[in-house]
Amino acid sequence: MQLVSLSINPIPSGGIVSDFEGYDGLKLRSALWEPTRGPARGTVCIVPGRGEFIEKYFEVIADLRRRGFAVAIFDLRGQGGSERMLSNPRKGHVVAFTEYDRDLAIFIDEVVRPALPEPYIGMGHSLGGHILLRNAQDEASPFARMVLLSPMIAIHENMLGVNRPAARAYAALGSLFGFAAAYVWGGNNEPDDFADFETNRLTTDHVRWSRNKAIIEAAPELALGSPTVGWLRAALRSSAMLSRPGYPKYVCVPMILFAAGADRVVSDQAIEDFAVDLKVGGHILMPGSRHEILQETDSIRQQFWAAFDAYMGVDIPSSAQA
Repeated sequence: MQLVSLSINPIPSGGIVSDFEGYDGLKLRSALWEPTRGPARGTVCIVPGRGEFIEKYFEVIADLRRRGFAVAIFDLRGQGGSERMLSNPRKGHVVAFTEYDRDLAIFIDEVVRPALPEPYIGMGHSLGGHILLRNAQDEASPFARMVLLSPMIAIHENMLGVNRPAARAYAALGSLFGFAAAYVWGGNNEPDDFADFETNRLTTDHVRWSRNKAIIEAAPELALGSPTVGWLRAALRSSAMLSRPGYPKYVCVPMILFAAGADRVVSDQAIEDFAVDLKVGGHILMPGSRHEILQETDSIRQQFWAAFDAYMGVDIPSSAQA
């Protein structure tokens, strides 16, 4: 479970890589870094998106460490350097999103707390943002704040291929009739990072797109293909929970949400609707950005980091005070 280093994507110095057991004993890969400058401002806990892996965040980790933050990150179950769920390692699968919840709790309690300082700031992209939003209603949440990038509150209908009611029916019936571990209709072993640059949904930045593709070419065991019918069923059920009227009003962790203006993976309208009802948060639209804001062009990333720095400029309470 070591990290993969390339000349175009070197491992940030001083990292500690380990594995921990998920709620069911599955081995999950994690990595920790101390800040590169003081005074320490707390720890950013990164929860990646579907199909992502720790190596994809090396540049982000360096950006955070220079700002005085320690960084903790882990590969979600069934992807990256973590143990896979099915015999075909390219299938992205879970039975229910409570599996992610339980793994996150163990990661914080057993990996992060013994090693890195509070306050803890949750940073989640896409699926990672969704997982953090599930945590954000918990009054015992370990996070003092959250920064969510293109959070998967609702999957974009372009990704589903049909309207949401039809997708829910397809996923429910497919799971009921024994196809939960099968790829979704049209799914395959190819990761999104292998799409042609001109048609990719993730970034308009050719350099970062090429870098992420090179990582998978060097370490194909990190790659993940399409989701399964069971994963889709779990995702749509959890999204329906987040989209319930009133859910945002009970979010008790202060947060800022970033929506990508050219997103074709998740719904930016759902992000805006969710943020409008938040009592302890707001959102920022990133015009021109595709789904992966932190893998975008320098100008888009600079806009994000300027907003991040402004948001983090106010003293952050520890979780015990939040």
